[in-house]
Amino acid sequence: MDDRQGFRALYANAKGQILDYPGMGMLGRSAMEWVEPLREEMIPLPRGAVLVSIPGQRPVAGEAGRAVVIKNAPGGGAAQAVGALLPQGFTRTLFPAGVSPDPHNVLPLFGYAAVGFRDEKIWVAAVQSDEHRKWHPRFYNTVQLPAYINRLQRKYPENRILKQLSHCALNYGCYTAQNIFYRRWEGGIPTMRACNADCIGCISEGHEKIDSPQQRLGFQPSVEEISQVGSEHLAKAREGIISFGQGCEGEPSLNAVDIAAAISRIRCQTDRGTININTNAGYTEGIIRLCRAGLDAMRVTIFSCRQENYQIYHRPKNYRWDDVGRSVSSAKEAGLDVSLNLLVFPGFTDREEEIEALLAWVKQKQVDMIQLRNLNIDPDLLFRHVPDGGTAIGISNFLYVLQQELPAVRIGSYTHPVKTEKARPSERQITS
Repeated sequence: MDDRQGFRALYANAKGQILDYPGMGMLGRSAMEWVEPLREEMIPLPRGAVLVSIPGQRPVAGEAGRAVVIKNAPGGGAAQAVGALLPQGFTRTLFPAGVSPDPHNVLPLFGYAAVGFRDEKIWVAAVQSDEHRKWHPRFYNTVQLPAYINRLQRKYPENRILKQLSHCALNYGCYTAQNIFYRRWEGGIPTMRACNADCIGCISEGHEKIDSPQQRLGFQPSVEEISQVGSEHLAKAREGIISFGQGCEGEPSLNAVDIAAAISRIRCQTDRGTININTNAGYTEGIIRLCRAGLDAMRVTIFSCRQENYQIYHRPKNYRWDDVGRSVSSAKEAGLDVSLNLLVFPGFTDREEEIEALLAWVKQKQVDMIQLRNLNIDPDLLFRHVPDGGTAIGISNFLYVLQQELPAVRIGSYTHPVKTEKARPSERQITS
């Protein structure tokens, strides 16, 4: 069987049923192109993935070597494009092939992945990039969660962060919020309302007709509130991590004074676990302060390592691309484990010039890990901003290049506990 001909198109009918389309081949989308998936770009739909219809889009399928828009489903009614939402630990290789009759339709901020049918099962355009047990949906939204939330809120009834995390856990289904109450793994601690960037795909501040799926923190937590949540989690959580920089906040390094004070208090109470920050790393002075206070790890979100494309997507305020590099260098000098939170989008991330810039920057800055994060954004919206580029080699080939060119760099999808011995904050020497 030809690897480029083996997957049949899927669609949803008017009843919401997902069916395969005999005689129609599956297509995926890479940037602005329809492509037939290669076998190595597809895996059987993993447990924890969710099949969904794509709002307002008609499926595009392959027939006799050409792309065809399927307007009507067999048996009547409009056909609707479908995709899969992947669990953590999987990286999308192709976006679903679909078009909207309404040019003003903008998709919600979900990480849709292309799907097809073959060998009597559903396949998805993805590769597994990390172990995903800790992020499997079966461990979250359990019947015990409300009781766990009440337990911690009774212990700290005035702590506003816990009230925010309760809202995120129950209404947004946020896993890092839930982990605080489950007392395990990576738990998020939001602390900052403002941001120094205006990213096109921001999930907490809507713009360009996109409704953000989350609302930002509406208050400024105290040092006491931050340290209460952090100490509680690290002292009792299994493989505990606390992370500043969540979907419901802005840029945490802008709150470096209070977070640094809270880190010092936390480390006076427990030496367990990992203290991490998720950041754009644009505010170098704040990053240095946090490193001196005892930060263990830093994850830096980046859409592109080419300055012009970084600027287009992140739209930084009061900082430049060079400041990100200075922050990373300062963190490495302080002994932190530094990861890139690379926003991956098929047809952009795998462009040859993007890969070249990424490899050069990672080698220069001695980055420890690249975390692959599916960029949740409508491709039509993204490519209205991002200019055309060179040849895209495919996400699977991109990952192969990373492994070959960066053998010492860990490739994964999320933050892992830091196990290395590090100097105490007072022993660190950091230059600005």
